[in-house]
Amino acid sequence: MSDIIELSNFINGEWRPAYCDHWIDDFSPANGAQIARIPCSSGEDIDAAVEAALDAAEGWRNLSITERAEWLEKIADALENRAEEVAQLESLDTGKPISLARSVDAARSVANFRFFAEQGRNFDSEIFEMSDATNRVVYKPVGVAGLITPWNLPLYLLSWKVAPAILMGNTVVAKPSEMTPMTASLLAEVIEDVGLPKGVFNLVHGNGLDAGAPLTSHPDVNLISFTGGTTTGREVAKSASSGFKKLSLELGGKNATIIRADVDIEAMMPSIVRASFLNQGQVCLCGSRILIHESIYDSFIDAFLNTVSNMVVGDPADEHTELGALISAAHRDKVLSYIDLAEEEGGDILCGGGAPVGIPEAFQEGYWVSPTVIDGLPPDSRCATEEIFGPVVTLHPFSDDQEAIEIANMTDYGLAGSIWTADSDAGSAMAEQIDSGMIWVNCWLHRDLRVPFGGVKNSGVGREGGRWSLGFFSEAINICVKH
Repeated sequence: MSDIIELSNFINGEWRPAYCDHWIDDFSPANGAQIARIPCSSGEDIDAAVEAALDAAEGWRNLSITERAEWLEKIADALENRAEEVAQLESLDTGKPISLARSVDAARSVANFRFFAEQGRNFDSEIFEMSDATNRVVYKPVGVAGLITPWNLPLYLLSWKVAPAILMGNTVVAKPSEMTPMTASLLAEVIEDVGLPKGVFNLVHGNGLDAGAPLTSHPDVNLISFTGGTTTGREVAKSASSGFKKLSLELGGKNATIIRADVDIEAMMPSIVRASFLNQGQVCLCGSRILIHESIYDSFIDAFLNTVSNMVVGDPADEHTELGALISAAHRDKVLSYIDLAEEEGGDILCGGGAPVGIPEAFQEGYWVSPTVIDGLPPDSRCATEEIFGPVVTLHPFSDDQEAIEIANMTDYGLAGSIWTADSDAGSAMAEQIDSGMIWVNCWLHRDLRVPFGGVKNSGVGREGGRWSLGFFSEAINICVKH
């Protein structure tokens, strides 16, 4: 792409520049070239978006939930018609392989709208009978929802929030990551094309300080749903708390992949490698700590390294590429600094450790780190307990299930994890003892959208998904009528 795209905010059904004349440059991670620029929006733009959302609130909330579900279906249809464009933009903007952008980002973004449309059509309020009265639960909109989304799965996670928010009658002000703005603007185009009432969905581009902070602290924003880093999440919580806003935080993870002695290594290895390195390890659910029973430690490592060393790293537009570039130069440098730290802590770099060999000349200015496997670190070392969020995994032996559980719980995070075993009952019993919001047994990222999604400890506050999303994006009101 040679032309630099200039994006605008989408407020009250109109495309608008920011009030100030400041811009943020957007770069392609694969080659470091500028591909777009976006408004560096400020509090004035947030004010305008919130005002539009407030103006649209009454008309939108007065629709029935089934009528709003039909709007979600219209968005899903229009988004599906542009699925290839979504995938191409997502790959360009994030550096991820095009095959991943198609199968995960584009497909799941459509599925999110369809799923919540179906949830709306099947939604029933609870009725609780007493001997002399009837209690009826009514779900009302919260108001204006502020949605802040990250750069690793841009449209996937934005649609995960927008769909239930507007389904339950809220109006929305969304602020996507300034590093991956392209598909958020595409969603606004789709919403404009289908004719969603003006002001129901508003999009404001910008950074966290100038746009995100005014959104989270705005007195007329009633709800904040944030996905991102734990450090930023703390600031979001502080900003939102003074206004008693409803708050959902999906934050970082340092997830354990537990390999029991009875595992079928050959059969499970592709899934275990996927759990380690999907999207260059830039998924909060990735298993960056692999805990291996000591009896199969060496044989597992040999098989793991054989698979990892054969992964195709390179041009994201190539259908055969399995790993692309990291999101930014700063993030690449952070990941590389952790690899240096691992060596200082006594770790042994078994593969990777720097830029991949053989990257074509056209991508020399991109942000590349080859898949890296580190052995020999204590399980309580910094590299084994702090979130790196890149293509880096550490390996740790354990002697029995209880030790594996203790190591898995040895971090401040508790988002996800996986257990690989021939004994699914034993794996399920282990899962109940791990301090984590989600555990998969003999699979990873196998998602049923009806189940709760979220973490414990420093991995977040609240749950979204299925009825949990519908509950979060609404206020449950009880009406008791005496017979």
